[in-house]
Parts: sequence; C-alpha cells; structure tokens
Amino acid sequence: MSRIRAENTRPEVLIRSALHRMGYRFRLHVRTLPGSPDIVLPKLKTVIFVHGCFWHRHPKCKYAYNPKSRIDFWQTKFRRNVERDQAVIKKLRALGWKVKIVWECQVPELIRCPEKLDRVVRR
Repeated sequence: MSRIRAENTRPEVLIRSALHRMGYRFRLHVRTLPGSPDIVLPKLKTVIFVHGCFWHRHPKCKYAYNPKSRIDFWQTKFRRNVERDQAVIKKLRALGWKVKIVWECQVPELIRCPEKLDRVVRR
C-alpha cells in the first residue's frame, strides 16, 4: 500500500487539465483546509475531491469490489475511509465551502464532455 499515491493520481491530473483548459484557476492540495482537497477553486469557494472508487467505496460501482483475503482488515479500512470523508465534508461545509466529489469512474466522461464537468463545478 505504500505505493498508492495520495496526490497527483491519473484521474486527478486529467480533471485538473480539463478544468485548466476550461479557464478555471485553482490551487492544489491546500493543507490549511480539512482533508487537504485535491482541487480548490477559491473564487467559487468550491473544493473538489477526486475519489478512487475502490478506496472511497463508490456505491454500486464495479470498481468498488471487496478483496477476497483479509476481509476484516479491508472492511475496517474502507469504513474508516468513508467516515473520514464524511467528517471532512461536514467540516468544509461548516467553513462555507461547497464540496464536489468526482469519482474515478466518471472521469473519462467528464473530460470528453466539458459541459458536464462545468455543471459539476457550478451546481
């Protein structure tokens, strides 16, 4: 697990590139905000997390499968990840930030259709 990246993952880089092409300007991994969001759009007071479906348990997603070995370890890990995500979102909203989640499985569609990505950012 030490090889699993927390920042600059392929889906995150693709979303950042698409946002930049669309004219958005942003900050990356702002450590002063709870959860160190992947993308911070200060002018819109919006943060975007690019979540991996496996690690953050995207509901009903084929990539959020359960490993066959060490079941207790994985269930505990996944539960803690989801609980931490919910706590971070709650803290950010309390600070007045809009929180957007982009799932790994949504990335190809969002970069193919910038209008959809724009709707995600602005809704």
